[in-house]
Amino acid sequence: MNSKKQIPTISLHKFIKHSLEILKNPLPFHHKNFTEQGDVFRLKIGFNNSVIFCRNAALAVYVLQKNQKNYVKSKIQTEDLVKYVGEGLLTSEGDKWKKQRKMMQPAFHKKQLENLLSGMQETIVSEYENIEVNTVVDIFPTLNDLAFQTVVKSLFTKAARSRDMERLQYVTEANQRMLVKELRQPYLGWWFKASGTIKKHLDLSKEARIILKGIVDERKSSGKRYDDLLDMLIETKYDDGLGMSEEQLIDEILIIFTAGHETTSNALTFTFQLLAKHPEWQEKIYAEISEVNQETNDLMQRVLASKICQQVIEESMRLYPPAYFIDRVNIAEDHFDDMNFEPGSNLLFSVYEMHRHPKLWEQPNEFKPERFEEGSRKFSSQYFPFGAGPRKCIGNNFAMFEMIIAIREIVSKYKIYAEFENIEITPLITLKPENAFLRFEPR
Repeated sequence: MNSKKQIPTISLHKFIKHSLEILKNPLPFHHKNFTEQGDVFRLKIGFNNSVIFCRNAALAVYVLQKNQKNYVKSKIQTEDLVKYVGEGLLTSEGDKWKKQRKMMQPAFHKKQLENLLSGMQETIVSEYENIEVNTVVDIFPTLNDLAFQTVVKSLFTKAARSRDMERLQYVTEANQRMLVKELRQPYLGWWFKASGTIKKHLDLSKEARIILKGIVDERKSSGKRYDDLLDMLIETKYDDGLGMSEEQLIDEILIIFTAGHETTSNALTFTFQLLAKHPEWQEKIYAEISEVNQETNDLMQRVLASKICQQVIEESMRLYPPAYFIDRVNIAEDHFDDMNFEPGSNLLFSVYEMHRHPKLWEQPNEFKPERFEEGSRKFSSQYFPFGAGPRKCIGNNFAMFEMIIAIREIVSKYKIYAEFENIEITPLITLKPENAFLRFEPR
């Protein structure tokens, strides 16, 4: 069947011509194409390879939810990322993914996460002791360490050695940078292999797995219970009563590290910057903290009652979604809105563009947390900070609880001032902040 609507195509020549700026930051290039070509366009990235870029929110809902059985993740995750982090919940497909999701879902239920909240809070408060007051600081390294340590403590309680965790943090970040190079410079794939660059990073992954294996073996042999995520993952069973293999368990832990700390530290940094630019929202959160703290001493209840804080986070993730693209490949031929997608079409949904689409949002580039006063569900057809459909991020509640606690703790103690002109970004695998210079004054 021929498509009634021809998808505009950006030539390979134009892709190569702009390759250096794409390597640094592809978003302006894609935005220009969306503006000129419409909400769906095809970008040639090789003689026989192309990617269909989309900011059509209705198409995203169709692919991620309504007809999700016809779509799988692209080789970016099922092959390129797998070689560094293994075949965990983020990167697996088909029956394996279904089994893993069903088995792991209870570990991330709100009731289970309640056991982790006090440890989260202790870690966050401890990391904030490193903040220098009345001086200009780049807050991202502090929040990156905070998010990483929160994942470490939630997974391992106090079982992990700091030098091992520092090494694990280095490995996850180094391999992410390598994967970005592979994705944005596919024409250099031969060189990355021939020069031994890929092998060096695969060796780093092996080192990370050895560190994690040691922690798992030590936990199993100790016989002690900590009621942390590691205990939950070790004790979780499939329908046949068997637990995860050691290799699968390490895959899942690597995915939690890779996906769990990076996105949260990015989102927190952007939120701090936006609060610094909009101090009136700091004061609204501060007033809410005082009111909620008088109503209850229960940490979970305080988190759930922090509605203004949550609005601010949701608006921050609208403007600066850490997971700023979602990729899918169709198994069978498909059609949507008079467009035809041949089997094996690579679709890349720009969450960044959909979250700022002028036809979907009033004043799309303005920071307006009040738009989420009734919650984010009313925008479920156009708002995808954690993805959508069956493969929506399993850790979304974990991340939201962590961010609410982190913001409550900082706003209750400090006023935040901006020491930057504009919020700067570096799009890697996730959307990262740059030059997040802030000043903190005690209240």
